[in-house]
Amino acid sequence: MKLRRWSSLSQWRCILPCASAQWQDRPDPVTPRTRDGKANLTAPAPRINGKPDLSGVWQSQRPTFAELSKGPGDDPLKVQVDRLDVSNYWASVFWGMKAADEPLTPAGAAAFKQHGKEHEPPTHCLPAGVPGSMLIYASKMIQTSKELIVMLETGDPVRQIYLDGRSLPKDPETRWMGYSVGAWQGDTLTVRTAGFKEASWLDASGHPRSESMVITERFRRRDFGHIDLEVGFEDPKYYTRPFSFKTTLSLLPGTDILEYVCGENEKDLGHLSQH
Repeated sequence: MKLRRWSSLSQWRCILPCASAQWQDRPDPVTPRTRDGKANLTAPAPRINGKPDLSGVWQSQRPTFAELSKGPGDDPLKVQVDRLDVSNYWASVFWGMKAADEPLTPAGAAAFKQHGKEHEPPTHCLPAGVPGSMLIYASKMIQTSKELIVMLETGDPVRQIYLDGRSLPKDPETRWMGYSVGAWQGDTLTVRTAGFKEASWLDASGHPRSESMVITERFRRRDFGHIDLEVGFEDPKYYTRPFSFKTTLSLLPGTDILEYVCGENEKDLGHLSQH
C-alpha cells in the first residue's frame, strides 16, 4: 500500500517539472568559479550581516539506485522511480528503519493505517507541507536580516521564516505550512515550526502529524554549494519519542525554480485506485 501511493505520486508529478529548474544559460555573476569556469561548490559560503547566506536554489539529497531497490520500511520497491525526483525521506521519514521499530503511539498507528486507505495530500493538489515540500524537486531561499523566504517548486504556499526575534504564536489557527521562527546559533540557523493542520502528512507513506507537532530544522551552509540539514520531530500524540533525520541540500547554481500549477493539464487523479 505504501509503495503504491509513493509510486503514483512520482509518476503523476514527474509529468511536469522533472527538469527541476530553468534559465540555466544565465550564469550568476556572484558564483565563484574554478579555472575551467565551472561553479566552485566547495568555495566558502557567502555571508550576509555576518551570518551564512542561505539564499539560492537548492535540491535535497536523492537516494542512490541501491537505496531505491530497498524501498521504504520493510517493503521492496517494485516500480521505477526517478531518483532525481524526490528525497528518500519524502518516501518515508523513517527511511531505512524496520516498520516494527517506528515509534508510533496507538493513536499514531491508527492514523497511519487510515492513511493507508487514502492517497497523499499532493495527489489531491494539497500541500506536501513541512518538511516534504523541500524534499521534492527544488526550492528557492531568499534571505534578509529579518526573514527567510522559501519558495517551493511543488507549488506549495511560500514559507515565511521570521528571524526578527518573535516567538511562535500561542493557540494559532492551524495551517498547511505552519508558523516558522528562526534564530542563529553560531553559523547554524535553527528553525522551529508549529501550528500544522492535522490533515497534512509527514511523507508519502502516510505518517501522520497532530496539531501539537513541533518541527525543528537546523540549516548549516558548510560551503558555497551545500547545506547540512537536520530535521527533528516532536509529537506526543502520535509518536512515543522525538525522532529526526539528516540530509544535504545541494545548490543548483545559475538557475531558477519552475512554475508549477497542480491542476493544470492534470489527467491522472480520476484513474487512481482507492483500494
